[in-house]
Amino acid sequence: MGPQVDPVPSDLDLPSRADVVIIGGGIIGTSAALFLAERGVDVVLVEKGHIAGEQSSRNWGWCRQARRESREFGLIRESLKLWKTMDERVGGDTGFKTTGIFFAARDESTVTSFRDWVRNAADAGIESEMIERTAIDRLFPGDRNPAPIGLYCASDGRAEPQKAAPAIAVGARKAGAKIFTDCAARGIETAGGRVVSVVTERGTIACTTAVVAGGAWTRRFLKDLDLTLPQLKVRSTVARTNPVEGGPECAIHDGVIGLRKRADGGYSVANGLANVAPITPDSFRFFFDFIGIFLPEWRHVSLRFGERFFAEVREWGTVPLDRPSPYEACRVLDPAPDVRVVDAALAEVKRRFPALADARFVQRWAGMIDVMPDLVPVISPVDSLAGLIVATGFSGHGFGIGPGAGHLVADLATGAKPITDPFHFRFSRYADGTCPKPELGL
Repeated sequence: MGPQVDPVPSDLDLPSRADVVIIGGGIIGTSAALFLAERGVDVVLVEKGHIAGEQSSRNWGWCRQARRESREFGLIRESLKLWKTMDERVGGDTGFKTTGIFFAARDESTVTSFRDWVRNAADAGIESEMIERTAIDRLFPGDRNPAPIGLYCASDGRAEPQKAAPAIAVGARKAGAKIFTDCAARGIETAGGRVVSVVTERGTIACTTAVVAGGAWTRRFLKDLDLTLPQLKVRSTVARTNPVEGGPECAIHDGVIGLRKRADGGYSVANGLANVAPITPDSFRFFFDFIGIFLPEWRHVSLRFGERFFAEVREWGTVPLDRPSPYEACRVLDPAPDVRVVDAALAEVKRRFPALADARFVQRWAGMIDVMPDLVPVISPVDSLAGLIVATGFSGHGFGIGPGAGHLVADLATGAKPITDPFHFRFSRYADGTCPKPELGL
C-alpha cells in the first residue's frame, strides 16, 4: 500500500462546461490548476483516484537543480523560486525547506562529469560547486566513509510528497478551481480537429482546452486519440523511517544511498542504483527509442516480466466512452515495493551514519515513473489537435520541477509569455526527426 497522503475532498457537482479540464491530480496537474485559477480561468481538475495517489506522493521529495539535464535548467530554476513562496501562496504546508543536495563522486570519470556539469549550470545561472573533505565533513558529521569529493548545490531543497500536491490542490480550489477525485476521465471528444469535451465517469464537460497530465497513464490515454507517445514505466522503491535525531539535514546520493530528512523527523531512503523496468508490450514497440537509456544503465535498471505485461494487454483495447474505462478499474497504480533494495540501502545508511543506528523502516512503497527516451518531459500543445496540451514524461524529475511545469502549462493554455522556453519540451520532437538523446542517466 502506498504512503498516506493528506486527503483532499472532492467537489460534488460536476459542471457541464469549463474553459480548461485537467486530467490528473498529481503535482503537475494541481500546479497547473492553481496557476490557471489565479488568472481567472474556469478550470476543472479530474482525478481517477485521490490527489497525489501515484508517483507524486511516492518520490524522494527532492527539489533539485543538481544533476539536471541542461534542457531543464530554466524550468527548475523557476520552480525553486515558486517552491520558496508556495506555502504562502496556497495557505498550506508543502513541507518545502532549503537544505542542499550532495552527489558523491568516487572515481575520476564522475569527478570530470560533475565538474563539467557545474560549469554548464553556472552559465544558466545555477550556483553549485565541487566540495572536498573538510566541507563534506561539515555537511555529514560522523560519516564513517565520506566521499573525497562531490557536487553540492546549497540552494536545493526538499518538500513532502504526501503533503505538497494536496496543499496545492486546496490552494487551487481557494483560487476558484474545481477539484474532483474518484472521477476518471474516460476520454476526450473532438470535432473539426479540436478538443470539444472531456468525458468522465460522472458526465461530460464541454471545454476548449484539455490538459493530459496523467503520469504513467498518459501513453494509454493518448493512444485513444491516435497519438503515439513513446513512454515507458520504471518502478522505483522508497521507504521511510521512524523519527531519529542527529542525522544529516542535507540530502545525499552516494552509491546505494539516496537519503533525505523528512519533516516528521524520519528519513526517506531509496537505493540510488536500483530501478526496475517492467516488460510490457510497449517495451517492444519502443525498443529502439529507449535503447540509448537502458544500455548505459544496464547495471542499475533490471528488466522484469510479470503481471504488468498482462495488465497492459487487458487495458489496451479502446473502450466506448459510455462504458467503464481501465482508469476506473485501477484507481491507483500501486506496485509492490522491492524490499531487498531499500533494506540494502538502509543497512548502508546505518553503517555510514552512527546517529541513525536506531532507524527502522515503518513503511515501504513503490511507484511507477513515467519515462521518455531523452529523459526530458513533454509540456506541449499537440499540433494535430487544437486545444490539447500534454504534460507528462518527467522521468523521475517531476516533483521538484512540478510548480514550474504547472506554470508553463498555464502559460501555454492562456497564451501568456512562457515562464521558460518550451522548445525542448515539444511533443513533436519524437516525430520530426530530432529524436534528442539523454545527457544523463536515470
